[in-house]
Amino acid sequence: MPGPEDGWNERYVNGDLPWDTGCPDIYLVQMVSLWPLCRGRVLDVGCGTGTNSIWLARQGFEVVGLDISAEAIGIASRRAEEQGVSCRFVNEDFLHFDVGDGEYIFLFDRGCFHSIPTEKGRRSFVARAAQVLSPCGLWLSMIGNNDDPLSDQGPPKLSALEIATFMEPLFEILHLSSCMIESRGGGEPPRFWQCLLKKR
Repeated sequence: MPGPEDGWNERYVNGDLPWDTGCPDIYLVQMVSLWPLCRGRVLDVGCGTGTNSIWLARQGFEVVGLDISAEAIGIASRRAEEQGVSCRFVNEDFLHFDVGDGEYIFLFDRGCFHSIPTEKGRRSFVARAAQVLSPCGLWLSMIGNNDDPLSDQGPPKLSALEIATFMEPLFEILHLSSCMIESRGGGEPPRFWQCLLKKR
């Protein structure tokens, strides 16, 4: 029976990757620049072709990139090897793979949390994020913005109230702002939430 990873594999095979700009996420770059994290282990959930993982590794972090798509992980691994960058890439589901409890100082997800279709699944994602982060660890999540009245297309979306409801029991929201995210899709860039959280 086909699983969700099959749909993602097909998109990577066909090059249907509007989110894959080939450049590190600008909000990730800004966050790392403004928040002087002590260098340590970071987890890039839904790492795709590895662009952000490779950039983080170049900033001195020990990076684990996780993706449900074997095709994506294959591309990311080849890219890192070609560029002489040390990253560990793992083909697993974040909700089920044992990546280590409390071992990461920072977690990044660019559009993964909002892709979980059920309330139960989203709560599990938040709980898992809290589990893998060290005390006071940071999580930067890029989330489709459902409070944007101008667009009914693009990625899955959540409202600011929904984000707070899911996140606040286990995380303190340090920063939540609306932003336009880069994409290769053409037309108006989709509006996202830039959400920076600290583990309670």
